[in-house]
Amino acid sequence: MVHDIFICKPGNASKVAKMFKDAMSGNSDLVQIMTDMTGQFNRVVMVSKYENLAAYEKSWDKYKQDSEAMKKMTAAMAGYQDMYLTGSREIYQVW
Repeated sequence: MVHDIFICKPGNASKVAKMFKDAMSGNSDLVQIMTDMTGQFNRVVMVSKYENLAAYEKSWDKYKQDSEAMKKMTAAMAGYQDMYLTGSREIYQVW
């Protein structure tokens, strides 16, 4: 399980979550997009699931392609960098 965590600027967490949900709708690795209810404010967590670490690493290949799907996703994500302050990634092994 991979958690991509974004700490958004105030008022932008729900916007970023919707942007991710729309842009990543065709991604079969995506499990869910979550926003905080407790803990650190303005947090968006994008949860993805992979069979193993090698599969996760291989998943990055599609983002390097100049395909129509990547162009569409890039357009849908335009401006998201201005909506968050920092982020991190956590990778978990599920037992």
